[in-house]
Amino acid sequence: MAPQVLVAYGTKNGSTQEIAQAIGDALRAHGMGAEVLAASEVSTVGRYGVVVLGGALYRGRWHGDAVRFARRHGAALWDRTVWLFSSGPLDASAGEREILPVRGARRALVRLDAREHVTFGGRLEAGVPGRMARMIVESGRGGDFRDFARISAWATKIAHEAAADVQA
Repeated sequence: MAPQVLVAYGTKNGSTQEIAQAIGDALRAHGMGAEVLAASEVSTVGRYGVVVLGGALYRGRWHGDAVRFARRHGAALWDRTVWLFSSGPLDASAGEREILPVRGARRALVRLDAREHVTFGGRLEAGVPGRMARMIVESGRGGDFRDFARISAWATKIAHEAAADVQA
């Protein structure tokens, strides 16, 4: 029987939530029971054998909800399989090379003994709230840089490894 998977995320404008949803969809397509929730809404990780935690990147920092989730549930996550992701670069760099995790994600990677961390491109488009975000969009540096094929492939990898862990 496949383990239940929690895909938790911290997002500001919804882009990371959409990535988390895509991960959940891909996991379910491979027979996994996956639930996608905002990290701030998770009260316990007790029923999940696998946890995927993601956070948006802002000003070189991992989203606070993801950082707090890792701290709050750290002890309970120690005996579960954990995977981490970040979203945020507003260019094609995330698909071209490995981007090392920012400090908050790096700490969670070590603290939770996570299997892997991956960074996906982000999205910042017209109508986004916040002065800095609007300035980025107005300067022509916004757009949607998420690669959903890459995201799905990563989720497939998680599903295959989780299934192999159950059989071992």
